[in-house]
Amino acid sequence: MSETVDVVLIGGGIMSATLGTLLSELQPDWKIVVYERLSDVGLESSNAWNNAGTGHAALCELNYTPESSDGTVDPAKAISINEQFQQSRQFWSALVDEGALDAPSTFINSTPHMTFVRGEKDVAFLKKRYEALKDQPLFAGIEYSEDSRIINQWAPLLMQKRRAGEPFAATRVPAGTDVDFGALTHQLFDNLRERGAEIVTNREVKRLKRRADGTWDISWRNSIGRTPGKTNARFVFVGAGGWAIKLLQRSGIPEIKGYGVFPIGGQWLKTSNPALVAQHKAKVYSQASVGAPPMSVPHLDTRVVDGETSLLFGPFATFSPKFLKNGSMLDLFAQIRPSNIFVMLKVAVDNPSLITYLVSELLKNHKKKVDSLRTFMPTAKDEDWELLNAGQRAQVMKKDPKKGGVLQFGTEVVTGADGSIAGLLGASPGASTAVSIMLGLLQSCFPDRIDEWEPRLRELIPSYGEKLNPRPELAQEILAETAETLALTA
Repeated sequence: MSETVDVVLIGGGIMSATLGTLLSELQPDWKIVVYERLSDVGLESSNAWNNAGTGHAALCELNYTPESSDGTVDPAKAISINEQFQQSRQFWSALVDEGALDAPSTFINSTPHMTFVRGEKDVAFLKKRYEALKDQPLFAGIEYSEDSRIINQWAPLLMQKRRAGEPFAATRVPAGTDVDFGALTHQLFDNLRERGAEIVTNREVKRLKRRADGTWDISWRNSIGRTPGKTNARFVFVGAGGWAIKLLQRSGIPEIKGYGVFPIGGQWLKTSNPALVAQHKAKVYSQASVGAPPMSVPHLDTRVVDGETSLLFGPFATFSPKFLKNGSMLDLFAQIRPSNIFVMLKVAVDNPSLITYLVSELLKNHKKKVDSLRTFMPTAKDEDWELLNAGQRAQVMKKDPKKGGVLQFGTEVVTGADGSIAGLLGASPGASTAVSIMLGLLQSCFPDRIDEWEPRLRELIPSYGEKLNPRPELAQEILAETAETLALTA
């Protein structure tokens, strides 16, 4: 007989850690089990060196403020992303207050968020973006400048030996953050374990099968010894990164039909040179290259990992058919089904610029990658920078009523009709908005319990069920409270 538990979380990343923590807070009597196929949690996309560590609040990311055909800039998506990040900040703040997380500096640190652009067209766009955001309460404090002296004060490495006469501009928000999602993931799982959850590593889930009573049989195999086994669960969450689509397809739920994923890898240039690190205290984003996916927007970042500060530049796109860094070379092809093959072919036909971009990125050697850095930092020297491999991002491909199939950047929760199973597909800004994503999942999968849980949710996330941006006083109050608890610039 297989053991029956209330919840099985597949995958040891930030998503499973967040959902597990929420469920443990809301329903402490439930038995929660986590299965991770690697030797530890947080080793794939949640690992600090596999992502940019940006607390994505749309303070600096241009792709969240698109310019419409009439030249106006719509701030709606940027505001929505910021609202979601504020829920994460509130949740982390509550857990710090409870002692469930360690000192805030072990996983989050104040790091100004900047946008830096060159050329008349991009300067004009950034000015319009600034005008669209400056009066929004969640973007209070945003600054704009075309003055080299001011930008030099904000980020000296951007301005040293920059060509005279070149149009440029920058915005800056002091209240940005750098987040070590690897450390945060470990701390959340450590707290879950203390609260009675079972965290099992070196265990790979092979199959999901729904019983007649609506529960799920989860067939697994241990990586060490290859011992097989089975667990029965009332609810299953598949937070296995790129492998989520494999397991959701094996579950047989019809809701996954028509979905596919396209893997895009990445690399960073990194330096720990103290002289350089001391001159750059910001995450500086710019415009993406023509044909580049939004996740490949170039940025020069301060990173704080394990108490050590360094600088990263990138990402540079790579390609592998693997859905995870520790995946299989057959992943891309093994996902093909009659229900998604047309979608995948349509995406391939409609995105030639993406293929061109990937090929051009693959042809770059170390020197050419540092040449790309020099558009940000004109004084960059090849020998100061080393190359690191980042994580794999499995971008969502899905049916589209008009186009037949589209490549979607972002995250998407796929939920079974009865709410007994759900999985997450996609990537950025997922980790930063994990709390918001999981709150949506709770509402979809546990509609009969959400009202009962609401009082506790409001204790953990004071703005739960509300929007902060339309309420400036409440926004200011909550931003200040979380900043104080997390020891951040408000």
